[in-house]
Order: sequence, then C-alpha cells, then structure tokens
Amino acid sequence: MDYNCDTVIIGAGASGMMAAYFCAKNGKSVFLLDHNNAVGKKILISGGGKCNFTNMYGEFNDYYCENPHFVKSALSRYTVWDFLEHINSHEVPYEERELGKLFCKRSAKDINQMLLSLINKSGAKLKLSQKNLDVEKLDSGWRVFNSEHNYYCENLVIATGGLVLPSIGASSFGHVIAKRYGHKIIPTTPALVPFIVPGFSEIRGNAFVAGITCENKYYVAENVLFTHKGLSGPGVLKASLHWNPGESIEINWLVNARLRELLEKLPGNTPISKPLKKHLPNNFVDHFFDLIGFDGKKYISQLSKSDLNLIERQLHHMKIIPSGTEGFRKAEVTRGGIDTSKVSSKTMESQLRKGLYFIGEVLDVTGQLGGHNFQWCWASANAVGEAIG
Repeated sequence: MDYNCDTVIIGAGASGMMAAYFCAKNGKSVFLLDHNNAVGKKILISGGGKCNFTNMYGEFNDYYCENPHFVKSALSRYTVWDFLEHINSHEVPYEERELGKLFCKRSAKDINQMLLSLINKSGAKLKLSQKNLDVEKLDSGWRVFNSEHNYYCENLVIATGGLVLPSIGASSFGHVIAKRYGHKIIPTTPALVPFIVPGFSEIRGNAFVAGITCENKYYVAENVLFTHKGLSGPGVLKASLHWNPGESIEINWLVNARLRELLEKLPGNTPISKPLKKHLPNNFVDHFFDLIGFDGKKYISQLSKSDLNLIERQLHHMKIIPSGTEGFRKAEVTRGGIDTSKVSSKTMESQLRKGLYFIGEVLDVTGQLGGHNFQWCWASANAVGEAIG
C-alpha cells in the first residue's frame, strides 16, 4: 500500500506525538508511525506511573549537550507555560512537587490521552505496529517503507528516542538513520541511572538526604537510596548525568551540620557514634565506621586530632569510585546521541539533508532529572512544527 503526505514522523513517543500535532494543525498531511502496538510506552511508566511531564523552574543549564547553546532557541520559544495550556484545556489534574516537578495526579495515561486527542484534532494519521521500517532518500523527498507499506513524503522527522528500556522497544534506529546521512553520533551512555558501588548492600533500603559532588558540580542535596547493588535516589541519578567511568564522586553524608559543631558541647565520655545517630540512621552510622575502619564506640575525649580529621573528611568528603552503573535497563535517559553541530537549533532540520529532522532524546541533548527531558520533547517538537507547519 502506498501513501503520499507532506510529513512522516517515526516514533510515537512524547516528542513524536507532539510533533504530529504541531505539524498537522496548520493543514499539513502527516503520518505518525511506530513499531510498537501502543503509543507513549515510556510516558506510561515514567515518574512511577504519574509522569513528571515538565518542571516549573527549568533553565538552559539543566541540559547536558556537547553544544550547550543548542537548546536555547527551542526552549525559549516553547516554555512550561505553553505546555500547561494544553494540560489545563484538557483538564488533566496535576500537582507540583519538590523543586518544581509537575506530575499527573491520577495517572500518566492522562498525558497519553491528551496527546492522542491533540493528534485526532489535528488530523494527523497514526499507524502502529509498523515493523522493520527503513528510509530512502529520493530526488523528490523521502520514502519510508517496509514489506507492506510505502510512505512518500517531503519531510521526515526522526523521533525514535534513545536507548533506555529496550524492554519497551527502545532501539538505535534513529542513530542508524542519522549516520547513514552523514551525521556523527556522540557516544551514548546510560544517564539518570543508579551507581553500582560494592559495600553498601547490608544497609539497603535506607534513604536520607546527602550531597553529591561530581566533576566539580554540586547538586542540591537530595535523597540517596542504598540498594543491593549500590546507590540510587534523586541525588545519585542527577550526579550520574555528569559521571564517566573511572571517575570518583564525593559524598557529604551529613549536609545539615558539621561534625565539630556536634561535638563541641558534649561530655568527653560520649561515644563518637552517638551524636551522628541523632542525624543519620543508626545502622548507617555503624556501617560508616566499619567502612572507614574506625571504632565508633570510642569516646570523644579519646580522639586525637588525626582521628577527628579522618572522621570529618570521610563524613563530609568521602570519595567513592563506582564500578559502573545499572545500565540502559535502569536508566531514565540516554546521554549522547546525534551530534547537534549539523542540526539547526531553530528548526531541528539536518544541515546535511534537506527535509530530514531530529527531535527529542535521539539528539545529543539530555535533561536533568525532574521533568526537563519531557520539556525538551515538547519544545523540540514545537520547533519542527513551526518549521514544517
């Protein structure tokens, strides 16, 4: 079966669905294709099923990209307030959580339903279960095809996402197509992902606020969660965006006080572990002293200056080298992707092939934890919609 249209979008995730709406609302004929049998699978499982769909306080420096200026044009032209207009007009209940994160109150299904409503309203045609698609450049435009269908179009938008969660269909399709037409791929790694750190499994399940420094970037102190494989939680996931294998991270286990301040007015026969247990979980404190090879039952009066320096250094500046991460299976996003140096920051169009566009996570743009990646999906979709529509 042959189809002719203005635009084909491959990938019915967050950016692809939004782009279908933006491209079609001005009368362009649009086909939205996906190899899955349902739309927005990643949307449905994000944010614990509640979808952290944007952030009230997003800034340009919340994004990691080889070209840090690339995101500015799209994000400044489509803000959180623009997306909230759709949320409000479709009466999607939402709530603001810490640090400006916006979540659905009921379910991430509300976002999917809203996007499907926008697609239907715009007239874009959705085609699911489009297996084994390939792409061919023609003199007159593009051919997207498999053994059953040919889609001929002037504009081709790649919105196939990154490599995370292969269990729901993530693949390197977008990167393969980009490389075929001359684009460089920035090496991809899992991001917003737990660290594998041996030595903490016996206190798994604990979680408390700690501060993490990675590559000289200090993150707002947030929960660190101890797992059977190492460290997770918001603070760790944020740090992972800037971490490279072999590098150390620095952890401040006690962010709301300094060790020497805690000891100042205590009697000398107080065990050194006692004041720490007022601020940190008891089993963590015991494990901490085992980890640094120090007797936590030692009295404060027995501590030498070098003892104090050791405890203080390890408590506020412990350096750890993770042995790795839990990989794309547990990551929230992909760091790396299509090099943006040959992509227009205004239109998302390839500078190497006319009529070829890239949006969303397939590009070398990774937002920080907290709804920023979804905001990039909406903003880059709007940019390509403005260019095509």
